Amino acid sequence: MEALLAITAIAVIATLIADRRKTLMGVRRGLRMFVNLLPTLVAVLAAVSLLMAAVRPATLERLLGGGGPLPFVAALIVGSIALIPGFIAFPLAGVLKDHGATTAVLAAFITTLLMVGVVTLPIEIRFFGRRIAIWRNLLAFAGAVVVAVVMTLILR
Repeated sequence: MEALLAITAIAVIATLIADRRKTLMGVRRGLRMFVNLLPTLVAVLAAVSLLMAAVRPATLERLLGGGGPLPFVAALIVGSIALIPGFIAFPLAGVLKDHGATTAVLAAFITTLLMVGVVTLPIEIRFFGRRIAIWRNLLAFAGAVVVAVVMTLILR
């Protein structure tokens, strides 16, 4: 994180030297965009926090453990709705594997978790428009199904 902050600071200083007026205008525009996005971002974070407080890891293990169509569909749905960072999702997948989750279930869960964003859809709609955001999520969901099936066939 410190490296990214350092690179950003160096870039801003370089652009300030090159063209102070454009840099200040860009920084103001970025801050305005951030302030406009803040209410939606806070609402999404609040919804995710409530969801994570309501759903315990043991519940996920019961729902996604094992094989068959029900855990597969549940993995697609839970992964699409949940907003869990990768550093938590991958260890959780290991726990699910230990509890009998199949490759298809794990691939569906991780892929939808990282590619589909039902919870973040309001932010996407705000940036990309309703049509593009919905299409992106639908295509990501379909891609997740394909990835899960292909992973199952490859790792069988």
